[in-house]
Amino acid sequence: MKLLLVLLSAYILTSCLAERLRFDNYRVYRVSPTKASQLKGLQTLEANNQDALVLNSLHLGPTDFLVSPSYDETFLKLLKDLNLSPELIDANAQASLSLDIEPIADANRRSDDYSWTEYHELNDTHRWMQNLVAKYPDIVSVFVAGQSYEGRELLGLKINHKNGRAEKQAIFLEAGMHAREWIGPATATYFAHELLTSQQPQIMSLARSYVWYILPHANPDGYVYTHKTNRMWRKTRSPQDKNCVGTDPNRNWDFHWREVGASSDPCSESYAGPKAFSEPEVESLSQYLRSLPEPMFMYLSLHSFSQLLLYPYGHTSTLPENHKQLEQIFNAAVGAMKRRYGTRYTGGNVYDAIYPAAGSSMDWVYGALNVKYSFCYELRPSGYSFWTGFRLPAAQIIPTGQETTDSLVEMIKAAAQIEGYKIE
Repeated sequence: MKLLLVLLSAYILTSCLAERLRFDNYRVYRVSPTKASQLKGLQTLEANNQDALVLNSLHLGPTDFLVSPSYDETFLKLLKDLNLSPELIDANAQASLSLDIEPIADANRRSDDYSWTEYHELNDTHRWMQNLVAKYPDIVSVFVAGQSYEGRELLGLKINHKNGRAEKQAIFLEAGMHAREWIGPATATYFAHELLTSQQPQIMSLARSYVWYILPHANPDGYVYTHKTNRMWRKTRSPQDKNCVGTDPNRNWDFHWREVGASSDPCSESYAGPKAFSEPEVESLSQYLRSLPEPMFMYLSLHSFSQLLLYPYGHTSTLPENHKQLEQIFNAAVGAMKRRYGTRYTGGNVYDAIYPAAGSSMDWVYGALNVKYSFCYELRPSGYSFWTGFRLPAAQIIPTGQETTDSLVEMIKAAAQIEGYKIE
């Protein structure tokens, strides 16, 4: 969500060989427009994804570009004309990208060989979820929240202990909205595993007190594409105008759609789509959320990166009515996040904590479904690192899962205390 990185690395699989699109001697510049006129001048570059790639959402403040060697002089002249002084972040993007190459997951892996020491392909996770139904038939079921443009299921886990408690509330956790953010789905499945296997009393109580819906891959087409073709793909895979592909699914929700922080350019990484709910993944997920049989207590969305915890809104700096309660829950959650490894999170409302960004799932659930507690995590790592930010090493999956579980436990406890809802 924070850095809208574009087409930095492509995997084209032919036979057993993978050939990557290279970015030798491409430079990364950071530019900080402070005037609307400067921002408008930079917008001419947004669709120029061959020579000057916009790495994060164009807004007043730091904006990053990946610039080809042949376009470097033209790019610097444009900045001079706009009275902007660039900061050189990286002089050779390819050298940095080459430091962090994820292996492609083994398609022949056994269906029961699933761990959190590596990132998994979509089919691996789907098989793992199906196996959990057989392993925990009285607790676990799978749900389908719709289909993608390419016909893949939005498959999720439902965890419901039949403990006799009347009128349980639901908590919905969604991940993988942006395809390249692999740590989100990995953390979602890690947390599901904790709900089913942990012997810690607080986690066991949490598992029993709510009906859990966990959707690891809200954008399955994009995720598959990151494994097969382009590791840095962000959007969906639906064809758009101007021979461009994909919509940003987290700008496509029908809540203040495309008012701010979203693009109308089909080639942009933050393209909001031709209309709200244009993407079948988003539209079908919204319908599924409306159809839940239980009242929704909380909605959680996992993204990366920046180590932020966010709450509504993205379209305005006006705080939501229950912002004091959201801040109270926020404080409990970020406090728990740093207990284990000292990982520090900041955040607040989206508009002020990152930048304006309308049309997200979190805002839609809060604004359209009136779910009082709606949050988005931007997981590890922190800071600016365009070549590794979306490629968190697999060795950090378990620590990220552990600290996020700590945070979720305290977050939900704090919200339940506000509501007077007793966790068993």
